Amino acid sequence: MVSKVQRWGNSQGLRLSKQLLDQADICVGDEVEIVVGEQQILVKKIALSKPKYDIKELVARIPKGYKAKEVTFGPAVGKEEW
Repeated sequence: MVSKVQRWGNSQGLRLSKQLLDQADICVGDEVEIVVGEQQILVKKIALSKPKYDIKELVARIPKGYKAKEVTFGPAVGKEEW
């Protein structure tokens, strides 16, 4: 694939096609590592060992007998409808 470096505000950027990102298993929002070599730039997806949050682990931390209750933040300030 041939692309062109273009101005993007005060920076420069490359647009990568969806097909190219699919081949590299990279999605919008993924963290990548950028390595600069001799006349080349390598973009590698960072393989995260575990997700940021694990719902099972979070639920396991809820104390036994916990009862959720309603919390008030004061009277309405704008056009809220309750």
